[in-house]
Amino acid sequence: MNLLKTPCLAFLISLVPVPFFTQAIADGDASAGTSKQPPNIVLIFADDLGYGDAGCNGATHVQTPNIDLLATEGRRFTDAHSASAVCTPSRYALLTGEYPLRAGLWGPCSPTSKLLIDTDKLTIAQLLKNKGYETSCFGKWHLGFGSDTTDYAKPLRPGPLDIGFSYYFGVPVVNSAPPYVYVENDRVVGMTSDDPIVLIGKNAGEKATPITPLTEEHGNRVPNWFGGAVEAHNLYNDFNLGTTLAEKATDWIRANKDKPFFVYLATTNIHHPITPAPRFQGTSQCGLYGDFIHELDWIVGEVMKTLEEQGVADNTLMIFTSDNGGMFHNVAQAAYQDGHQQNGDLLGYKFGIWEGGHRVPFIARWPGKIKPGTTSDKLICHVDMLATFAALTGQSLEKEQLVDSVNVLPALAGESTAQVRDHLVLSPRNASHIAIRKGKWMYIPAKGSGGFGGTKPGQHGFSGPAACTFTNHPNSDIANGRIKKDAPPAQLYDLSADVNQTQNLYTENPEVAQEMHALLETYQPNK
Repeated sequence: MNLLKTPCLAFLISLVPVPFFTQAIADGDASAGTSKQPPNIVLIFADDLGYGDAGCNGATHVQTPNIDLLATEGRRFTDAHSASAVCTPSRYALLTGEYPLRAGLWGPCSPTSKLLIDTDKLTIAQLLKNKGYETSCFGKWHLGFGSDTTDYAKPLRPGPLDIGFSYYFGVPVVNSAPPYVYVENDRVVGMTSDDPIVLIGKNAGEKATPITPLTEEHGNRVPNWFGGAVEAHNLYNDFNLGTTLAEKATDWIRANKDKPFFVYLATTNIHHPITPAPRFQGTSQCGLYGDFIHELDWIVGEVMKTLEEQGVADNTLMIFTSDNGGMFHNVAQAAYQDGHQQNGDLLGYKFGIWEGGHRVPFIARWPGKIKPGTTSDKLICHVDMLATFAALTGQSLEKEQLVDSVNVLPALAGESTAQVRDHLVLSPRNASHIAIRKGKWMYIPAKGSGGFGGTKPGQHGFSGPAACTFTNHPNSDIANGRIKKDAPPAQLYDLSADVNQTQNLYTENPEVAQEMHALLETYQPNK
């Protein structure tokens, strides 16, 4: 089966987007049609922030006053998901409106990966640019550059500028992987012709250009693979990443306030290595992990303050969310020992298919359009932003452009009690565990989480059954940190009664499991 031709109710729901003011009026907001300028959109995409990492979602060992204020002034979603429990695939889904399984994306892309988004594919950036928006991207890219292997000494094209962004400044991969430099638009910042960046390889050793000294306390970081470009490497300091990105994004807002604008701010907080700026260190009750969250909250506050100062906050839809659930690396383990649960009471972690891997914080604020202080239990996903932004700006898209995206504007700004999405396909690190959510049911066609398999505390990849036992998250398939030998071959959970996935109901509900499996099969690769 050609996946791009797979029939899906999502196509039918979102075929005819309506202008943002029409939708708002239909939902009872007569003031929505008075704005002469389309709304600005600011999308903050945090990295590895778990569902339980914010105060408004129950965190007590960290303080997130700005994120909490955003929730107080907007709408907090309790059933929002990343399309993948892994960073690169989830970013692909957000930007394209397409499930990453269709592109064969499962894990993080390498530092030398080509651009993973086809330049002919519609993205949220291109969609908004088509409507006259100034479009910008800041922070973690991690979707590759070029049409073949990336050569950082040359212009990084195709890249963000070729899929709808007018401006880009950020980190080319992730803060735990080389090259440890900034990229502005399509060039490495600070690189000169007489000192270009040179790929040496994984075993570069002393030939690699030195980078910020860190200790084991900060968590895992891959050694540099690159030599040369000494000044470019010197400009990059792990402890300044968050503040630098905040400054760049807010400066850009100030410079572009007079036209409709779109800001995609993909923070490196709170991905490992955990390197908060000195002024945030020691400010939380759960070590560096909490301190890094405090820095993230400050970044959110800086953006909110800038919107207010520039007089554009009331005409800006601001969305705050995370690319996937929290990862239980050694710094997060230390935070747990201090009493912090990064994913709250949810089962599982980043990379895995259990709820902790992909149920994420999601807050939307739009003064005068979104009722403040509200909470929604509507099922939504990052993949829905394409159809939603099309509706917001009055653009009609063909089903081939929408692919898997559903217009969730009624959930963002409306008061309807009806669900906006029929079902949702979710991906972990391993293709064997592609899962499907429909209504209250979550179906996983295999045992376990399909993510990292570390079995001992202290391991960077500590996860799965062993980590769930360690953190006292019960599950009927798990005993003593392992999947039981007599556990069912697949998993079925009633999330309306058991969001923490303590009881696998596969055996008790064979008809439901069969129905869910059949629906999931229509999305499986090569079907």
